[in-house]
Amino acid sequence: MTLRVLLVTDDAFELSSLSAALRLHSVNIVGEASTIAIANNLNKSLTPDVIIIDIQFCGEEGVALARSLRKSKSDLGIVLISACPDIRLLGLSEKEIPIGSKLVLKRSVADLSVIRDAVITSVDAVKNKEKMTWVDSHGELHENAFESVLGNFTDIQIETLRLLAQGLSNAEIGRVRFVSEKSVEQIVARIAQHFNFLPDRTKNLRVLITGEYYKWLGAPRHS
Repeated sequence: MTLRVLLVTDDAFELSSLSAALRLHSVNIVGEASTIAIANNLNKSLTPDVIIIDIQFCGEEGVALARSLRKSKSDLGIVLISACPDIRLLGLSEKEIPIGSKLVLKRSVADLSVIRDAVITSVDAVKNKEKMTWVDSHGELHENAFESVLGNFTDIQIETLRLLAQGLSNAEIGRVRFVSEKSVEQIVARIAQHFNFLPDRTKNLRVLITGEYYKWLGAPRHS
């Protein structure tokens, strides 16, 4: 049986180019959605077997939409594509990702057959109630979901990094996390060490750290 696939991304360039490329790789793209409303309507009218969705769709609403679409079809296969190698940077945890989901890192895909294979395996993955898995550029599962400096960060450090990148001061981060400002200072210092930033009076450490956050979050999106 040829699987019916709905492609969902709000990046216009990615939507058109990825759709065309996947069709050339024998993926049966039956619909393309660039908004939540269109995605919901196409899901109802086309009843796809699998959805391919950008995890950062509509400002990081991809996972919430995937969960919503899964409710209408319990065996819906889900392939999440991401420019970010660590979902914690998006404020997500593994338990929030729908069962059986396949995660594909955009920059690791040298061959679109990786997504094609993820589409095929996603259906059995949800039926077998498998946990979410990352798929690398060779179609194999990542042992630790990703390989980067981010793997050395604790969840607390990642959350502090996210809040810092949002522009919160150490005092504000402390109030959000119910810890002392001194504790936040120590965590920020540890984050700087992970990124190999040495003390330098000529550079703003918070700006450097924020730059790293957005670098790992993913490349700029097309308008």
